[in-house]
Amino acid sequence: MKKVNEVNSYMAMTFEALRHILKKRATILYPFKEREKVHVPKGFRGELVFYLDKCIGCASCFKVCPSETIEIIYDGQKRRPIFYLDRCTRCQQCEEICPTHAIELTDNFETVGFDRKEKIVK
Repeated sequence: MKKVNEVNSYMAMTFEALRHILKKRATILYPFKEREKVHVPKGFRGELVFYLDKCIGCASCFKVCPSETIEIIYDGQKRRPIFYLDRCTRCQQCEEICPTHAIELTDNFETVGFDRKEKIVK
């Protein structure tokens, strides 16, 4: 009885494979060939970008960050943030609170790195 069930399942799998062999594939070859076909929805919160020239050093971003991604330092002239993106949850609170729009979340979703030092924005 067990062999009959195995034969039936192999027949079913073979039939299913033959049925779909000439159809167009449902997935894309993302990291290799079809990177531009990836659909990023409107409002997607991707990688953080910081514009130092717009920053006034108010530290509002530091105060609202729930994941302690932001550290405020004094560089001799004014206070400024440092962002540790490996901790960031992409909550967008820092972008919303910034009065000068010095912080922006882009639609870049490729945020993986091999070294944590690569994910520090100064």
